[in-house]
Amino acid sequence: WQSFTPPAVIKHYRLCGLVLHCRLHNALKANELGTQLQNISPNTGIKIAIFDANTELKQQLEKYKPKIVINTVGPFQTANYNIAKICIECGVHYIDLADGREFVCNISNLNAAATSAKISVISGASTVPALSSAVIEQIKGEFSEITMLNYGISPGQKAERGLATTQGILTYIGKQIPAPKGSANIRYGWQDIHHITYPQLGKRWMANCEIPDFDLLPQKYNIKKMNFSAGMESSLLHLSIWSLSWLVRFGLPVKLVNYAAPLLKISQLFDWLGTKDGGMHMIFNGLNLEGRPKSIKWYIIAKDGDGPQIPTVPTIIIAKKIMRDQFDYIGAMPCVGIVSLDECIQELDGFNIKTYQV
Repeated sequence: WQSFTPPAVIKHYRLCGLVLHCRLHNALKANELGTQLQNISPNTGIKIAIFDANTELKQQLEKYKPKIVINTVGPFQTANYNIAKICIECGVHYIDLADGREFVCNISNLNAAATSAKISVISGASTVPALSSAVIEQIKGEFSEITMLNYGISPGQKAERGLATTQGILTYIGKQIPAPKGSANIRYGWQDIHHITYPQLGKRWMANCEIPDFDLLPQKYNIKKMNFSAGMESSLLHLSIWSLSWLVRFGLPVKLVNYAAPLLKISQLFDWLGTKDGGMHMIFNGLNLEGRPKSIKWYIIAKDGDGPQIPTVPTIIIAKKIMRDQFDYIGAMPCVGIVSLDECIQELDGFNIKTYQV
């Protein structure tokens, strides 16, 4: 069961009986996706249901009786928990790919209801905090203390990007980002621009972004300081967004999220200037097991447009386990430490995606 599914997810589908739902204005895209899925797996009995998830979800769940709902209807920065609550009421497992800080962190408010219903409600089963925490779980054993974690994502200019992602970023650019737990460092969205050098990709511009990790990871992994950034391959577009962020920071009465659709279309006009290649970096600094300074740099590089596969992987891993009755987490929780890095890498086998650690 999938609220409008990014086309990148298509190559991953190996589960039977998934029913799709989307907002009404995405009906054409939902039908196109359904046709592609049916062509790839003609014997899986895929069904397409097109309806307004805000008003008709309960009736559709009662009609189709899916085992899992996978919610990808963003932006999650302004979303509520109605879909998750209906899933709990109907006894249907729920997973989302949310990156909204408050949305993911506060999903635990539904824990009592989800536990009583004996179902899983997992939020943030995507790049952050699912994959980021998986990398930390893999690397933390090499440190006695992680004093600083700098990480971020830089997609290729030609990589697929949707309206919800654009809306999500525009909700906080130029606005103050509350500091991670344990830190007094206040940042502003899409500011503090800097370069990161990626293997194979070279230098990419980066800027501040807000993610749920700020509230979830410092406490769990005793990370003293952390910063997350994102960037665009096109310097022109990256610096243009940086310029817009100052309008918000200076207090001008402009609500950039209202212009998400035209800004997305404008950005797509510059696709010819870039590539389909993107990456993610995680740079750890701290003390090794002997108490001496230690640094580890971890990268995942995706080429040929395979980058959008990466954020779908944690959800796919969890969904497969639920379908096989092999998932042990009952209740509502952020997706922190739930999937392993090895599982993620295995699921990405066959795509032009590589990891590096130095």
